[in-house]
Amino acid sequence: MSEQELAILTLNCWGLKFVSKNRRERVVAIADELSHTEEYDIVTLQELWVSSDFEYVRESVAKHLPYSKFFYRSVYAPFKLCPLKTTTSGALGAGLAIFSRFPIIATEIYPYSLNGAPIDVAGGDWFVGKAAASVIIIHPILREVQIFNTHLYSKGGEDGPEHNRAHRLVNAWEFAKLARRAAELGRYVIAAGDFNSIPSTLPMTVIREHADLTDSWLVTHPFSNTLTDATPSPQEAIDDFGVTADSPINSYSAGKGLDATARRFCGKRLDYIFYRQPQSSNAAELPVLHCKESRVMFTHEVPGTTFSFSDHFGLKSVLQIQTPGAPPSINDAVFPSESQTAAWSMQSPEPLEISNACLTKMIQALTACYRFSKSRAQKELALFVLCLMLLITTAVASTWFPYPWLNPIFIVFTVFLSWLGTTMLYEGFVYGQWECNALMNVVEELEVYKQGLELQSNSRHR
Repeated sequence: MSEQELAILTLNCWGLKFVSKNRRERVVAIADELSHTEEYDIVTLQELWVSSDFEYVRESVAKHLPYSKFFYRSVYAPFKLCPLKTTTSGALGAGLAIFSRFPIIATEIYPYSLNGAPIDVAGGDWFVGKAAASVIIIHPILREVQIFNTHLYSKGGEDGPEHNRAHRLVNAWEFAKLARRAAELGRYVIAAGDFNSIPSTLPMTVIREHADLTDSWLVTHPFSNTLTDATPSPQEAIDDFGVTADSPINSYSAGKGLDATARRFCGKRLDYIFYRQPQSSNAAELPVLHCKESRVMFTHEVPGTTFSFSDHFGLKSVLQIQTPGAPPSINDAVFPSESQTAAWSMQSPEPLEISNACLTKMIQALTACYRFSKSRAQKELALFVLCLMLLITTAVASTWFPYPWLNPIFIVFTVFLSWLGTTMLYEGFVYGQWECNALMNVVEELEVYKQGLELQSNSRHR
């Protein structure tokens, strides 16, 4: 690729060991596809949970993407730069990996404070964790660029009350703060990943508004958010609306029971690539990023098989670097988008702020979730007390059992009560307090932020 362009690919690999179908074959196919092309400068992968899978991909793409980082969730571990050998982890972790053509000079991982409940074993988010991972690369023109890779909490869908998506909303707020802070430090920001949210939802509004991020897909497809009564064909949904998940064309989605949104639009746009300029007083003198191409990738089946590369499609965006004083390309000069026009004329360092309506909606949703969480924790603690009383009663009554054959039943019943009581104690006390405290922290943070915006607004008016 030219130094005047940055090509980014993001893909959710669906790589959970023992659970994801055809995992090894698909990971090998993804690595082979990436190894036979030089069109990508940055690749961000999600759900790459098995360390040997990361190693295979890393070795396959090392010629074109020599720098990489595999992220662990539990600690902020010291990093190692490839091509040096990385330390392997277990089967579970953040599932996030970043590959780069440019040198990596720093890395960081930020585990989100809320990732579902430990009792939701089927969902699995608590055990693998959700996080925002980032690397800082040195680009020959842009200098420091912070690349984010994330995967937000999945459950909650799009329908129903907003508090159903409270954990994802907290993820979005924490991610937006990280991206905004990177720009305030004078870095270009590129953020990619599986956000588990369609464009019109509140979490995506928070990310776009607070972090002031530009959606690369909307720059090149400005009418894709326009709602129409007509249902697009599966291919039109991919080409025109950027559908990356729950597509009828995907072998793992075909025939699956999908929600109303996915059925109406032949899938969902859940994967994004965002970008923004540094926040700087001399912004007019800095090179400007704008998207010249954005398209859905990995829509075909793995060669020689009847299954797709993943349950998601990939997304590719090519960002053009417009240096100060250089004329724009022919296409940009003739057909500039609103986002490009705004970027070229950027003169003010003032950051974008979340609207008052959006803040109010966030606070209401998180407060409702806090009340629900507190009520649930109280019920779980009550169930713990009941289990404890039943254990005591059973232990006392066991001395009066007249028949020896009742002993095995008594043991099984005792084990079950012990497990249930211990689980309810952890869920109701440890996790219950954890969730309530995390929600209240964010609610109070948003209230202070809202008050600060009002004070600034009043001061400007005076």
